[in-house]
Amino acid sequence: MTIRRFSAAVFAATLLTPGLAACNSTGTGEAGASASPTVSGSAAAGSASPGTGDAKQALLNSTNEIRNGNFRFTMTGVGTTAEGQVHQPSQSAQIKLSIGDASSDVSMKLDLVHLKPDSWVKLDLGGQAAKLPGVQGLNLGKYQHLDQSRIKGNRNLGFDFEKVDPAGSEVLTQGVTEVRQTGEGAYAGTIDVTKAAEAGSLNAELIKALGQQAQSVPFTAKLDPQGRLSELVVQIPASGQNKAQDIRITYADYGAATAAQRPPADQVVEAPKELYNLFN
Repeated sequence: MTIRRFSAAVFAATLLTPGLAACNSTGTGEAGASASPTVSGSAAAGSASPGTGDAKQALLNSTNEIRNGNFRFTMTGVGTTAEGQVHQPSQSAQIKLSIGDASSDVSMKLDLVHLKPDSWVKLDLGGQAAKLPGVQGLNLGKYQHLDQSRIKGNRNLGFDFEKVDPAGSEVLTQGVTEVRQTGEGAYAGTIDVTKAAEAGSLNAELIKALGQQAQSVPFTAKLDPQGRLSELVVQIPASGQNKAQDIRITYADYGAATAAQRPPADQVVEAPKELYNLFN
């Protein structure tokens, strides 16, 4: 198995697509073209059921503060965790992704740092992944400085400071089809995820696999005392060989996140062509 085949079979199915990585526990699927740490805010709103207008509006309003680009976030699913911070005032962001653990056959950790005009990525592989031929050329464990001209438009390695939410919660809430308030700052209902293919926490192939179920996926949400989204849990049902599981997204430290830090100079190397090939 070459490093190129490894990227197609494993990385393309998991890299920066926590929703698909968590659901595709059999390892037989591949990520679609929409895999991305970015989000589009242009998805059309779903048609809410009668009587849900106020609750849905509360959810839509809860994502407004995210657009200001100053928060911490997490995304979790089975075997996959993504966490990080966005700090628009300094034009910086950091995203850490972990797939698998020390006991897994294949594990990966990815640390992306963006501080305009520069970007770096550190890649660590564990288990069988670390033993594959060719991985030595990837400068594992070092922060690899990225050529902006080579990652422009690359939805895995780049970051769009015009679309700052890696999880895409604004898109997800726009797809709400039914919602009710279940307590103080607590909501539950369903989302038509076919309207949310641009959300970074979902993936076009996952949505396709759900079939008709994609039009009515259960969710719960929590808002903080200021009405800002603090947690969104999308309860993905089983589909085909994909097991049912939750995708959990959290937000914290609105307006109080910290700037991402430039990696120490002695830990930085220029990214080789093999790295760009892997992520393209």
